[in-house]
Amino acid sequence: MGAVEVYKRTKKTPDLFWNLYVCRPVAAVLVALVSPTKLTPNQITLLSYVVAMAAAAMLVAWPGYTGLVAAVIVYELSYVLDCADGMLARWRGIQSKQGHLLDFLMDELKAFAILATASVRLYLERGDVNFLFLGLGGLVCLASGIAMTTFERRPEIAGEPKAAQPAAKPSLVKRVVGLPMRLAKLLIHYPSYILFVAVSGRLEFYLYPYVAINALYMLRSLAVVTLRFGRA
Repeated sequence: MGAVEVYKRTKKTPDLFWNLYVCRPVAAVLVALVSPTKLTPNQITLLSYVVAMAAAAMLVAWPGYTGLVAAVIVYELSYVLDCADGMLARWRGIQSKQGHLLDFLMDELKAFAILATASVRLYLERGDVNFLFLGLGGLVCLASGIAMTTFERRPEIAGEPKAAQPAAKPSLVKRVVGLPMRLAKLLIHYPSYILFVAVSGRLEFYLYPYVAINALYMLRSLAVVTLRFGRA
């Protein structure tokens, strides 16, 4: 059993470019190595969290360009592990709702950590307290958006799930209108670009768009909740 076979059988379609051509190929090698062992997908999920926390600590404790790039490389390793847990579960045929929820929880915690430590690092390097305010506001937006999404998806709110319908091919107009949404999804998926930001030495190029997109998402979610319950 080789990494190529693991990759072909466990990749997601559709998926982001960064996942398909960078992280999942590396994760496939890891899955090929650990699949004969007793290591479980949930254990890889938790290991991904530990590695991400180490990267967050490095981001604050290791100043300078080298420290920035090293911290983000370690964070990308955490994301490779984040890809590997689901791939191992699919390879073994043991996917579970509980495992998916654990993975989502760890992703949330990692997002909180990287956002907070990025703002602290920028404050320490630049001496501008506005970076701390921006990070604090970003954390409020991120947490609020997640909380409202969780609320909206509860069965008491969302109702019974509808039967899946075959997806129709989107029209040209819908594809054009959907461009901003695809850009927003890219900006939310910061592992796709944070390495390039680190190499450029401009960590604020991660912080600004990430906070802005989460603010817009929070406002959208708040509007949905308000429209539904504001007149009740």
